[in-house]
Amino acid sequence: MSALQWVASGATSTAAPVPRRVTVTVRADPRSGRLVRTAVVPPRVVPERTVKAQVPGGKGGIALNARVDELIHRAANKHGVDPLLVDSVIRVESNYDPYAVSRKGAEGLMQLIPSTQRRFGVLNAFHAEQNIDGGVRYLKYLIDLYKQDFRLALAAYNAGEAAVARYGGVPPYPETQNYVHLVAKNWGEAKSRVARQERNRPSGASPSPTYAQIVKYTDSQGKVYYLTR
Repeated sequence: MSALQWVASGATSTAAPVPRRVTVTVRADPRSGRLVRTAVVPPRVVPERTVKAQVPGGKGGIALNARVDELIHRAANKHGVDPLLVDSVIRVESNYDPYAVSRKGAEGLMQLIPSTQRRFGVLNAFHAEQNIDGGVRYLKYLIDLYKQDFRLALAAYNAGEAAVARYGGVPPYPETQNYVHLVAKNWGEAKSRVARQERNRPSGASPSPTYAQIVKYTDSQGKVYYLTR
């Protein structure tokens, strides 16, 4: 079997050979003047295949998703952050997709960029427990850094601390302003649901966790934020 026949037959694959057109060209060699025949074989088309990162301990993320709520509460209680805030951040960041990757390289549930992963010791951003713990630690750091100003903490989580320092507040980026608005809105709505459940709780039932008071805030552009104090 010639080299041309070996390539055309698909001998490098265990799958059935796929017929491909072979184009033969004839040209004169500029030095010798002899005719040279050349066979051109088109490249084999390989269908695209999307590969998702695998998270240890969960097959396809199914077993993992059942534990996400537990992981949120564990990390939130450990680092002193409202679990409803963590839930809202995850919803806006990744919509609870543990395999999410942004165009800027942010990864996992809380969308941690590589520098933040290194900063807070996250070895595998697609491991939900590591991702949530690192993200909550970063969120707690920002909340303390900005002295409980959640708007600035959320803005820094989205755009970076340098951007908040540069503008002396929430940066004028539409993405960041919308991000702060959505997280605060979801957080406020979640707190309202908890408050309603508490009011409707039957007498003698175990009390729900208590959270800080919700404060409605409207900025100069008319956007409404729900924050706590």
